[in-house]
Amino acid sequence: MSFDGVVTRAVVHELKEKLVRGRITKIYQPTQSELILVVRHKGKNEQLLLSVHPNYARMHLTETSVQNPKEPPMFCMLLRKHLVGGFITGIEQVDMERIVHVKVRGKDEIGDETNKVLVIEIMGKHSNIILLDEENRILDSIKHLPPSQNSYRTVMPGHQYVAPPDQGKMNPLKMESLDFIKKIDFNSGKIDKQIVQLVMGFSPMIAREMTHQAHLGSNEKYQMVFESFQEKLKNHEYTPVIYRNNKERFYVFELEHFQAETDTYSSVSEMLDQFFAAKAERDRVKQQVSDLTKWLKNERDKNERKIKKHQDTLQKAKLADSYRHKGELLTANMHVVKKGDDSVKVIDYYDPDQKEIEIELDPNKSPSENAQKFFQTYQKLKKSKQVVQEEIKKAENEIQYFDQLLQQLETAREEDIEEIREELQEEGYLKKQRTAKKKRGKHLPNPEKYIASDGTVIYVGKNNKQNEYLTNRLANRNDIWLHAKDIPGSHVVIRSTKPAEDTLMEAAQLAAYFSKGKQSSSVPVDFTEVRHVKKPKGAKPGFVIYDHQKTLFVTPDEQVIRKLKLNREEESGHQM
Repeated sequence: MSFDGVVTRAVVHELKEKLVRGRITKIYQPTQSELILVVRHKGKNEQLLLSVHPNYARMHLTETSVQNPKEPPMFCMLLRKHLVGGFITGIEQVDMERIVHVKVRGKDEIGDETNKVLVIEIMGKHSNIILLDEENRILDSIKHLPPSQNSYRTVMPGHQYVAPPDQGKMNPLKMESLDFIKKIDFNSGKIDKQIVQLVMGFSPMIAREMTHQAHLGSNEKYQMVFESFQEKLKNHEYTPVIYRNNKERFYVFELEHFQAETDTYSSVSEMLDQFFAAKAERDRVKQQVSDLTKWLKNERDKNERKIKKHQDTLQKAKLADSYRHKGELLTANMHVVKKGDDSVKVIDYYDPDQKEIEIELDPNKSPSENAQKFFQTYQKLKKSKQVVQEEIKKAENEIQYFDQLLQQLETAREEDIEEIREELQEEGYLKKQRTAKKKRGKHLPNPEKYIASDGTVIYVGKNNKQNEYLTNRLANRNDIWLHAKDIPGSHVVIRSTKPAEDTLMEAAQLAAYFSKGKQSSSVPVDFTEVRHVKKPKGAKPGFVIYDHQKTLFVTPDEQVIRKLKLNREEESGHQM
């Protein structure tokens, strides 16, 4: 994990300057794994994000706004009781571990001064946030750890706090470089793994950087590299960087072994906020829509099973003419058949060679009844063929619709989810939920806005309500409309009648990126004027037909999308 002891030290150094002597004014718990503490410091509100997410555990200042639940969880309410109104007196890292103590001085119900400690343990899936009283007793924690789960320590209200077990590593701030060299076996190889096992707070990322800078050279070379990192740590000489390649990474030092495009930031929190914002929002959205995603997949699977069943019926329907054929032959040869026969051989006068054919019969039926059964089966199969073909088409449309919604959920913002639920309720798929209060005004869909390199506005619909609003109401008839060809995706509109070629390509990037072809290369994207886009009567929400189109081929590039989003944020900043 990139968030190692070194990053923790950099964050703590920054938080000391920003939060110590600040007053905690509000506490929120937007999800089961996240807390936000609003701290008033030097006339400014700072938001401290604490996360124990198994994949995104971290702590840093954030400017990202999140939606809070109507009813705060119990742990949030307990923190409000003990910490709101208190002053942060200290923020300390335990050695070089990913454990931070936030000390808060406040007052209890009768006005007596109290001192609490909020312990943040950043340890992947074992991460936790624990509130301690003055006697180091646990008041509560965001995750409980009973004795049955861990014999070393118990994390439950009322128990004494016990820190995670010491791993026996050496603190790089206190160890001598000669000790570092003596502990490494340079003949056994895997030096980077040895560094991780030896040095407290060092992740595989910084260990690989050390071996890269030393070029697997002499002991003296490794000593120089270690002393260089040690000096940076002691003097807090950080360079927050995000490395953007196939897999994004971040760190607080420049790492030479990464051959990737980089973004450098002025603060560690800004870097972490940028790195985790989209990932954390996707996770929050995923939690909120897990039930909806499951329901859509189940409905999609039901329709696939329907199609398979109908296709089996179609295969049987292909035999319809053979039943009519047998019925006519049996009628023509009724005189040679008697009740009780289980088969009869007759000449097939439809066959040019006049070969004999054997017809199986129901011995419990008369010859006339057997013939009538063949004709009835023929009529049934003939009718079922037309009905089944219509049902298959209907099921295929349903699958296409559910695929479209599933794709929209993959890229949905938190504000988009409710509109998707509303659409399913309006279409009769979900029951409408009763609300105690009536809505004052109808909420207008809010397509996402991007700014092209030349300043042209581009809109992207993130669900069907936004797609229809964007195409049918917001866009001018001569604006340029784009959509990924023949696959589920967003409606994209360029607010221009004659966009520059670069702007057209950027809009095509958006159409490809917000489509089912996001992970593909050379995605075809159709574009035409809005006036050539029509919704067929009775079609599903978001479904349109269009003509007069031309096609571009683009490979979705997240860097381009990020740039267009950044242009939007810069424009918003200038307008404020």
